[in-house]
Amino acid sequence: MIEVRELQKGFGDHRVLAGITFRVKRGECVVIVGRSGGGKSVLLKQLIGLVQPDAGEVLIDGENIAGKDERQLLEVRRKFGMLFQGAALFDSMNVAENVGFALRRQRKWSENQISEKVAEALAVVDLKGNETKTPAELSGGMRKRVGLARAIVYRPEILLYDEPTTGLDPIVADSIDRLIVRICEHYQVTSVAVTHDMRSARRIGQRIMMLHQGRIYVTGTPDELFQSTDPVVHQFVNGISDPRETLF
Repeated sequence: MIEVRELQKGFGDHRVLAGITFRVKRGECVVIVGRSGGGKSVLLKQLIGLVQPDAGEVLIDGENIAGKDERQLLEVRRKFGMLFQGAALFDSMNVAENVGFALRRQRKWSENQISEKVAEALAVVDLKGNETKTPAELSGGMRKRVGLARAIVYRPEILLYDEPTTGLDPIVADSIDRLIVRICEHYQVTSVAVTHDMRSARRIGQRIMMLHQGRIYVTGTPDELFQSTDPVVHQFVNGISDPRETLF
């Protein structure tokens, strides 16, 4: 479903991605982890064409989107839903209007059809009955759920998650993780999440890829990463600031 080949990206003299290569199978849930500022969000935005690479290819269903202009990217982006780090809700719209925003822009459905699709999406994220609330009336976890409902309302083939649990307490973060897993399994949607929260990565990832120094350093199941004796992997997954320390 997604294939990245030798992707490179830099900003000025800073090389963020130095030759990224990986594949994500249809229906798979993959988590990309790495340190803050390590290029995770930049990589995610390149998958949907929001940031163009300096070199390399991004293939979506076999189509290379690297170098395409905005008009050419429109059709490809219809395959995607995205949950942004801060949910990115419109403050001037209520919950139902936020969730139905993309449907109204496409002008393919009647208001009754849009209302039905919005109600269904809100039910999936356990927010039924909150249609008329504004973003200001919602907790951080509820805003994330509204953002997720907006991402799934038109049944995309691919879902992207940018730090889905950032800023949430552990209990709310756990509920968001469980929701992501439920959506991946229920809709069989290809999912890619980026995070530095290893508890979240372990819960939602069928496979985890670790970014380190601009490259995919290691790929494996959650258990394989957490049991790794590689010093770089061990330091990151256990949150050890001093590499001289060890838990072995």
